Amino acid sequence: MSIHVLPKEISELIAAGEVIERPASVIKELVENSIDAGAKRITVEIKNGGSTYMRITDDGCGIAPDEVPTAFLRHATSKITEQDDLERIRTLGFRGEALASVAAVAEVEVLTKQRDAEFGVRYEIAGSEERSMEQVGCPDGTTIVIRNLFFNVPVRRKFLKKDVTEGNAVAAVLQKIILSHPEISFTLIRDNKQELHAGGDGTLLAAIYAVFGRTFANDLLPVEYESEGIVVSGFAVKPLYAKNNRSFQCFFVNGRSVRSLPCSIALEEAYRTLLMNGKFPACVLMLTVPPALVDVNIHPAKAEVRFSDEKRVTSAIYFAVKNALLQNGLIYEFQMKPPTDWTAPPPPKPMTFADRPLPTQPEPPVTAPRQESSPAPVTAPPVTPPPAPAVPIQLASPKVSYEEPRRASVYETAPVISRKEIPTPPPVSVQTPAPISVPEPIREEIPEQPVPDLPRLQVIGEAFQNYIIAEAEDTLYLIDKHAAHERVLFEQFCDEAISHDSQQILNGSELLLSMAEYDALERNAARLEKLGFSFDLTNKPYAALTAVPVTCADLNLDELVLELAAGLAEGRQTAISSRQLEDVLHTMACKAAIRSGDHSEPEELQALADAVWRNEKIRHCPHGRPVLFALTKQQIEKQFKRI
Repeated sequence: MSIHVLPKEISELIAAGEVIERPASVIKELVENSIDAGAKRITVEIKNGGSTYMRITDDGCGIAPDEVPTAFLRHATSKITEQDDLERIRTLGFRGEALASVAAVAEVEVLTKQRDAEFGVRYEIAGSEERSMEQVGCPDGTTIVIRNLFFNVPVRRKFLKKDVTEGNAVAAVLQKIILSHPEISFTLIRDNKQELHAGGDGTLLAAIYAVFGRTFANDLLPVEYESEGIVVSGFAVKPLYAKNNRSFQCFFVNGRSVRSLPCSIALEEAYRTLLMNGKFPACVLMLTVPPALVDVNIHPAKAEVRFSDEKRVTSAIYFAVKNALLQNGLIYEFQMKPPTDWTAPPPPKPMTFADRPLPTQPEPPVTAPRQESSPAPVTAPPVTPPPAPAVPIQLASPKVSYEEPRRASVYETAPVISRKEIPTPPPVSVQTPAPISVPEPIREEIPEQPVPDLPRLQVIGEAFQNYIIAEAEDTLYLIDKHAAHERVLFEQFCDEAISHDSQQILNGSELLLSMAEYDALERNAARLEKLGFSFDLTNKPYAALTAVPVTCADLNLDELVLELAAGLAEGRQTAISSRQLEDVLHTMACKAAIRSGDHSEPEELQALADAVWRNEKIRHCPHGRPVLFALTKQQIEKQFKRI
């Protein structure tokens, strides 16, 4: 077997295959070139999913006539001149492979003109072979037309999917680019129909509206944060409107759309205890990171990213989103259907003497006259007393007396807290719960906020023995008392406000830990003891469990210890590093909380409502269900046709 150099035509096809996988790859590379050229308006047109025709038009700086052929040579670039430039790349393209790769597998036509030039250039190339070049009149900027993608690589062409699938991939690529550059106007024309348009007004929310629609845009919270030279901005979804998968997690690093598992993990950590099972947070987050911390050259299409200081970046994402969730209250508006169009019927016509029925005939009931525009006559409803409500509503009045015997509940008998001892939480701040193992500088990154001047929340009743009804100023609030009290207790457990009953473990297994895990467990032993855990750490690097919270008795204790030690060693940025331990605290809070259907005194309802009202952390139960809904006076009056 002899070693030889591949012919140019083969090496070009191999190199092109690393960058150009499908029509969407072509669109991504060439649109990014347009952005780097300073374009403010970019139009993309495709036919048959892009396999037969693609056109990218921009109003950028154009290409000098003598440089057009050079632009299609491999590794021809205007972005890099020396080695140090690799550490300060701020453009989307820099390797000089896009045009060469496209020209190697398609028929390409270019029209380009610089702003101060009198004429432009028309250039044709196919399969890396130049066909023609001539001087022409054309508008400022560059237009590139690609026909018959993979015309000379039939095997690759066979692997293209259906036109609709390839077209959807093109649209998805352009959506990400629109989000990353809201200052640029984009238009997508698909099979002669405009499918996507963004005005380019410079606001990210408008770009999100153009890409995902009004409903998605309205469900977002603003995010703005800066730490150690890393800026995180954009929007994150309100927990109640989380999605069924991760496809709506959009991360951009220095203007480039990237895939990053560490970024997704940091995002989801910020939503811990706020999401229901099976739900995932959505976001559009823009990260501005010093170029020296980023390596986008690990993937041929620059779709993945690697950070030299990953923890610094992920910590910024975590605290940025956590800060936004804590600052924005998360009080959801009660969703009401818009009132149907309705017009009051005119008053009955006055009855005259001639209209009176004969005395021998029974007098018919008076009905509202039929309106021609109505599909059916509107009759006055018979006057009947309203039925008694199926479930009593208890009013929070000091005069209300309760004569029925009260049954004991878990809420009353739980050793951790009684209902009359619901504490008033501390003033609202945006600090996260103190983590088990996080360096001090990171914990101090979220600044404290001033206590908001809240109006008084007055409990006026309870519905169905589960929902507290309260009002403040011109808004009515409904509070799920079980979910609310469960969250109050969970926050107390996480903050170690109370100790938990422990159960001794005899002859616990000695588990081999890594040195980092052992040191983390030893360092946090006192903190864990307050939660009900004790360890025998005399035989380094082995650890044996000697006591656990009572509610842990049915769990796999060896697995729990290993997971807990691993979480401590990783220094996760949450109050509880182990998901299994977090589930334990959920269970403890759920068992100790008041139940739906339990009788509650007015004073107890008021204390619980105040605890929710004053602490912005208590907006979801630990399982992710919302705690509080708001219904404004305006919404109510709109339903009653008062406005």
